[in-house]
Amino acid sequence: MTSQTDENNNNGGIVPPPDIPPRGLWENCIHSMWRTPLGLIGLATTTISIVLMLISLTIDMLGLVHNAYFAAFSYMILPGFMILGLLIIPFACYIHSRHWFKDSLGAELSDKALCIDLSNPRHKKYLVGFIALTVVNMSILTIIGYEGYQFTDSPYFCGQLCHKVMAPEYTAYLRSPHARVRCVECHIGPGVSWFVKAKISGLRQVVAVITGNYPRPIPTPVEHLRPARDTCEQCHWPDKFSGKKVLTFYSFTDKDQIHPQKEVIALHLGGRNPYTGKFEGIHWHVSKDVKVEYLALNRKRTKIGTVKVTLPNGVTEEFDSDQVPAKGQKGTWRTMDCLDCHNRPTHNFDRLDDRVDFGLMTKAIDPLIPGIRADSLTVLTKKYVSRDQAREQIVGALMDLQAKRNGDAFVKKNGAQIVKAGQFLLTSYLRNIWPSMKITWGTYKLQLGHRDADEGYGCWRCHDDEHKTKFGKVIPQDCDLCHDEPN
Repeated sequence: MTSQTDENNNNGGIVPPPDIPPRGLWENCIHSMWRTPLGLIGLATTTISIVLMLISLTIDMLGLVHNAYFAAFSYMILPGFMILGLLIIPFACYIHSRHWFKDSLGAELSDKALCIDLSNPRHKKYLVGFIALTVVNMSILTIIGYEGYQFTDSPYFCGQLCHKVMAPEYTAYLRSPHARVRCVECHIGPGVSWFVKAKISGLRQVVAVITGNYPRPIPTPVEHLRPARDTCEQCHWPDKFSGKKVLTFYSFTDKDQIHPQKEVIALHLGGRNPYTGKFEGIHWHVSKDVKVEYLALNRKRTKIGTVKVTLPNGVTEEFDSDQVPAKGQKGTWRTMDCLDCHNRPTHNFDRLDDRVDFGLMTKAIDPLIPGIRADSLTVLTKKYVSRDQAREQIVGALMDLQAKRNGDAFVKKNGAQIVKAGQFLLTSYLRNIWPSMKITWGTYKLQLGHRDADEGYGCWRCHDDEHKTKFGKVIPQDCDLCHDEPN
């Protein structure tokens, strides 16, 4: 009998390795996760993404960082990398298995399915590990996904992530009556269908921002906006009778910047009168008993062709005018709702004269300074290349104008008051003007009232005594329909 030493000598002193059982399908998949470059990339991508997401979530919950781009990276980009890594891992297993099946051992199992044998201890271990990792991954994705959903539905996301584009609208929103209402409550409203539409539209807008291919300024009215009955009327109820609302307007002139002109009117807001049961006043236009439709002849809806009014008894009256569509447009029919008058209920910008007169009323601009109103208007209407240039020049420009008007001695004596006025003007400029977005005074006008009637805005679009039925009935331009003097 040959000894073990003799066998080793015959083999050159080399001890043959013990028999290693061939890897099965399961073992090959597990092996491919950390023994192949692609599998390692998948594991590393998933692991790093999870760690960074947990760190970011902790930082965000502790309030250590307030940055829209940090939140977007945490709740939108990192989850994408995690999912990508989870997809790479099975793909690496598939690629490795195809190569494995080419050798003699793999060829024997190539026609066998990948099955789970619970009587096999290894299979049990693999199954428990797979379930545990799946629960952990899905829990993390659920938490991050929920936080991401909350983030994308926040005004902070809308106003700060695309800061260059949305800065004007976000600035106006923060000082509006709806500053405590989330953007999505008006721009999307309740329900899944509009949520999906908004997110799909959002992807197009993200591409436009990244490429810089977006209009300047953002055009209004916003197309494809959800009807106000689904959004505005979640809080504002047309059935509620508001009666009259007294408004007081103050204004100054360049000749008299000390004594304001005062105008007081009583608006007939109306609604359903609790004593008669009928709709009346301005809000009659959006009552449930009446349907008002109109043919807009241009994109801004400042030219109205035909107006159709369906009364509670079912009778429809049609009022036509001689106006024709704008060049290249056919006209668009629209059912009147809140936004046809309240066209800027939240993103409202100041009027130039109103802002200066407000400064005079509150003494932020000293009305005793001769010519300060005219000089303020001149400073605010001056063309500045950027907001930074305006910061540098507005106060100095007001000082220069006052020096030319009243002399250097006057400016030296009243310098503090002039600087105070200049700082007010600078604040007024920064809350209304964005040269990079081509937004200046009067870029966005209101449909309420008729202060901009010469450009087609306001009530007189329809109430012009020119829209007539074939029987001669007109839509009247009677001031008392909407307002009168308070009792």
